[in-house]
Amino acid sequence: MLSTQSLSIRFGAKVLFQNVSIQFNSYQHYGLVGANGSGKSTFLKALTKELTPEAGEITIPTQLIVGSLKQDHYLYEEELILHLVLRGRSALWKALEKKNTLLQNEVLTDAQCEELASLEKKIENANGYMAEGEAAKLLEGLGIRETFHHQPLKELSGGYKLRVLLAQVFFGHPDILILDEPTNHLDLYSIKWLATYLKNFEGTLIVTSHDREFLNQVCTHIADVDYGTIKIYKGNYDAFLIQKQQEREQKEHILDKQSKRAEDLQGFINRFRAKSSKARQAQSKMRLVEQIQEEMEELNLQPSSRLYPHFTFQPLRASGIKVLEVKDLHKAYGPKKVLHNVSMTLERGERAAILGPNGIGKSTLLEIITQTVTPDQGTFNWGHAIRIAYFPQDHSREVQAGTTLLDWLSVYDPEASQEQLRQILGQVLFSGDRVQLDVKTLSGGETARLLLAKIILLKPNVIILDEPTNHLDMEATDALLQALQSFEGTVIFVSHNRYFVSTLANHIIEISSEGVRQFKGTYEEFLNKQAVDHLSTALPLNQRYKQEASKTEKEESSLAYQDQKRLKSLQAQLKKKLGQAEEHCHQLEQESHQVMQTLASEEFYQTPRDHQLKWIQRKQEVDQQLQQAMDQWEQATLEWEGSQK
Repeated sequence: MLSTQSLSIRFGAKVLFQNVSIQFNSYQHYGLVGANGSGKSTFLKALTKELTPEAGEITIPTQLIVGSLKQDHYLYEEELILHLVLRGRSALWKALEKKNTLLQNEVLTDAQCEELASLEKKIENANGYMAEGEAAKLLEGLGIRETFHHQPLKELSGGYKLRVLLAQVFFGHPDILILDEPTNHLDLYSIKWLATYLKNFEGTLIVTSHDREFLNQVCTHIADVDYGTIKIYKGNYDAFLIQKQQEREQKEHILDKQSKRAEDLQGFINRFRAKSSKARQAQSKMRLVEQIQEEMEELNLQPSSRLYPHFTFQPLRASGIKVLEVKDLHKAYGPKKVLHNVSMTLERGERAAILGPNGIGKSTLLEIITQTVTPDQGTFNWGHAIRIAYFPQDHSREVQAGTTLLDWLSVYDPEASQEQLRQILGQVLFSGDRVQLDVKTLSGGETARLLLAKIILLKPNVIILDEPTNHLDMEATDALLQALQSFEGTVIFVSHNRYFVSTLANHIIEISSEGVRQFKGTYEEFLNKQAVDHLSTALPLNQRYKQEASKTEKEESSLAYQDQKRLKSLQAQLKKKLGQAEEHCHQLEQESHQVMQTLASEEFYQTPRDHQLKWIQRKQEVDQQLQQAMDQWEQATLEWEGSQK
């Protein structure tokens, strides 16, 4: 259990919240929500002791383990990825390191032998001989393939490095788990895996996310940062929205009723205050008015910190009916094929969602059709009178330091007046002196809104968006959805946000290792037709990374009779292999346990030195064999599961 008492935090001169006293209970999952800048991340930093609150206390029982995602991967660039995950349990990691250091000695003293036996016992009690297997499963669940597990962290990109740190947090088996936007660097399969993992997490979870579906799946409660305080609501995000709206309406109704009552009383007072016969009644009603005013103040109906931008996308002119034709596009980066034989067509008015796993080339496709990247092979042709605006996933290349928001926006239409530019910036919540801010000082969400302001200014008839909701809060996402639904042009977008895709798309383009499939209809209709939910179903690992395989892709759409016979034979072999691997693991586990009992016995240290070294060496051999057997068992399991698909 975690609680706060009279907690107050400010950011610079801005008071984020005051006198917050709330409690996060065991076994409950809390989604921390609020507008960008409301103080969600600051509150989490206070909980993890990264900053000290201005006033109040945070109470966490000392026996509880708190796990939080830290972005300090730069400290471990040379460390093996699997070892970095194992660091999540510091006591176990220290024991493993000490054991390896001792075993590097050719000859061990009696004291060292005794210390080694003690370490073996600690490792066994901590289930340390299964630790690498557990760490590997966490990494693979988060999309980091086994081929990378024994490579240094520097081999991964920034987003994948954060996944390793996320696996490290989970490996530590925390009682309280605090996560700030954990879905930001995950693909749709990893988001599904994470949602399932967190849903089954038995401790206290406090998580922030701009992914509405993710919060609905994971959370049992919502902690709302608004009105200068934090209030907890029971239920998921959708339930919270209903409760909060009802609560606001109820307060407004009470205030309206009380205000009318106070006006009536004040009218009586004004009429009869000067009359001696009514003076006592007027005095009594004055006290009643004061009481009503105090009650109204206690209702605390102050403005919400949630602000809704107003996006309006109005084409300068309509495009032709045929918008885009793509034929046989290919693109590779070195030996890795990203796009292979991609063809598709789009017509005016379609809102096309491009779906597929990370690494399949969705963003590359957008970069090609916007002429940012050149394809290796194939063509694409835009239709008549096309006017394009592009929202790239990498915002940093769009903004340059030393430029104000007003000057940056004016570049895209030098003929636009200052008044027009200020009006557009005001629509995306930059008003007054804020238009003179340096673009490089903006947060991720603010930069995203600025890029959307550019699209408003350009008046395109084709809008291309690559992960537009990554940095937008719920309010901005809802406003963007409304604007795109009303847009009379064509939208092409990539998103891992299921709510965004389900609400917006009327054309689905699925890219997979087998090619491209197009479906004209909503995402829900696509699911009913295909019976495969790419945004909420986790694939087996062998299918998940299929697009990265080096073997030639099969062109056949179904197996012939002989192929089916071979498949059945293969399944039988794999089932037998799986049983043998499992039995071998059990045998080695029993032998490891027996050897450990020998090493831990008091009589062991009374035996000759050569005898002791022989048993220690045998323990090391059994452990190595067991780890190899566990890897083989895991591989056999994956092969068996893959053969069933």
